[in-house]
Amino acid sequence: MKDVTWPELRPKLLAVPIGATEQHGPHLPFTVDTEIAVALCEELARRRDDVVVAPALPYGSSGEHAGFPGTLSIGQDATERVLVELGRSADAFSAVVLVCAHGGNVEPLRRAVNTLRHEGRAVGAWCPTGPSGDSHAGRTETSVMLALRPSAVRLDRLDRLETGVTEPLPALLDRLREGGVRAVSPSGVLGDPRGASAEEGRETLLRWVESLLKSVETLVSDVMMKPSESATGITKR
Repeated sequence: MKDVTWPELRPKLLAVPIGATEQHGPHLPFTVDTEIAVALCEELARRRDDVVVAPALPYGSSGEHAGFPGTLSIGQDATERVLVELGRSADAFSAVVLVCAHGGNVEPLRRAVNTLRHEGRAVGAWCPTGPSGDSHAGRTETSVMLALRPSAVRLDRLDRLETGVTEPLPALLDRLREGGVRAVSPSGVLGDPRGASAEEGRETLLRWVESLLKSVETLVSDVMMKPSESATGITKR
């Protein structure tokens, strides 16, 4: 939308990148989730000429990272409300897909999509996924950032970084809820980023884009035909 004026806008599908501003270990920037969401939306628009990309939402529900300086969070309730109001305001578009690259946003995102779908709006959401033991600032996200913006990855710190916590995320949930990420991983890493590569990141991005494309095809062919049906709208790879 940054290069489009209102008279030029035609009824199209709106892709909204949903990210976060939170720590990603000592080797990645706070903007990882937002940058990934933007990259996926932009590639979606390159693949489909009926897609317009909205400016990214760079804040979300990141309270679990509050133990690290610099993390900025608006919490679940505010995230849900923002997404609902964004969806309500987007009636000029044929449909809306919320592309979310931060796992902490999944629950408010799910609730927001349910609300919007119950109101009869053509809205869907998609979130990338990866290995359960590599959920934050690990090999997957480090590889993707090496593919997207290698200058942002502090490679010199990878050599000194101890292996992050690699237990499957479900096994960590109780401790995460009680004390946040810092209580589980002093480095802020859930996974092991060592061995990450730009090639692996490009492969991951391609896999995610293909999944996102399928989700959008479903939204266009199904949700737009039956917008009043109740559904969560959350699709994962």
